[in-house]
Amino acid sequence: MTKQDLQSHQYGARHNHDHCIDTALATAETLCVQQGQRLTKVRRRALELIWESHRPLGAYQLLAKLAEEGFNSAPPTVYRALDFLLGAGLIHKVESMNAYLGCSHADKAHKGYFLICDECHNVMEFDYQDIHAALIAKAAQQGFELRAETIELTGLCAKCKANSAGANP
Repeated sequence: MTKQDLQSHQYGARHNHDHCIDTALATAETLCVQQGQRLTKVRRRALELIWESHRPLGAYQLLAKLAEEGFNSAPPTVYRALDFLLGAGLIHKVESMNAYLGCSHADKAHKGYFLICDECHNVMEFDYQDIHAALIAKAAQQGFELRAETIELTGLCAKCKANSAGANP
């Protein structure tokens, strides 16, 4: 499957992938200025590569791509960039895949939850604050202080479900 085919599978034929990348980079620039941080060349390129893939990207995949482009190929370089991008709220870590995904809501405070397709491995982020509030309330009932949460739901995306149904009439 080509990159364009993958994007069409995930987002439909009308998806403007370049717009996603441009928006993510503009948001990153704005957030960095607001937070008094620098979006260095390696941080910027790491964010671009994550958004270019439009799929979760592992640290070593990112490292290989950066090395091909002449960036420092030491793992700490990538992990520092990823830590920065995570801390700035520009990316999420998909724990079950040990990979990183661009945050589509970086310009607002939120908790990201993920739908992961078992077939195409597409990951879709959704923001549902009622889930977060319910978890905090339930934890508080038990006297538990919630510090972190990861919610990843697996199954079939609409396109893979339709393809599966079409293959098995």
